[in-house]
Amino acid sequence: MRKGGHMTDGAEDPIAVKLGHLFEASDTDRDGFVDWSDYERLIGRYLDGYGIGADDRRADALRAAYQGYWSELLRQVNGVDRLSREQFVVANQAAGVDGSRFAMAEVVPQAIFDVMDTDADDAISKPEYKVFLEAWGVSDLEALNVFLELDTDDDGRISRSEFIGAIRDFFTSPELESPASLFFGHIDH
Repeated sequence: MRKGGHMTDGAEDPIAVKLGHLFEASDTDRDGFVDWSDYERLIGRYLDGYGIGADDRRADALRAAYQGYWSELLRQVNGVDRLSREQFVVANQAAGVDGSRFAMAEVVPQAIFDVMDTDADDAISKPEYKVFLEAWGVSDLEALNVFLELDTDDDGRISRSEFIGAIRDFFTSPELESPASLFFGHIDH
């Protein structure tokens, strides 16, 4: 029996647990809130990590994708310009319910993939994936091992569909042990 999005036995909803981890990773200045400056910092880390200039079309696409995602989140919690952890979780859950329009389901992962795929071979190598983790401040070796699990056809690379599917799973799958759930390292539950 579920009530208000939470299990009635006191266990937290698994997607809320994952979104809490995403909140921690997204709060780049560690002030207890996520605001647009946190995403600007994250975008800067991507561009620096992958050696992409601010005027590159991939930089523009990444910024536009995150702006779309951010405006979706703000639309869920009227009248604020920064989100507490609880607001962040609720806004992502509400935006994710309408998966067809949710930027994180398709637009943002496509833009991130284009930035990560530095050699334009339409696949992510392990070194390219490591830079992605570093952009998020993840040094957990276990998170790097997730690469092997996201590479579902074992060809040593993560294809575009494998990457986008994994991000979609992060936001939609209640399974905490799935590879996508471990994007930011192991989740304690």
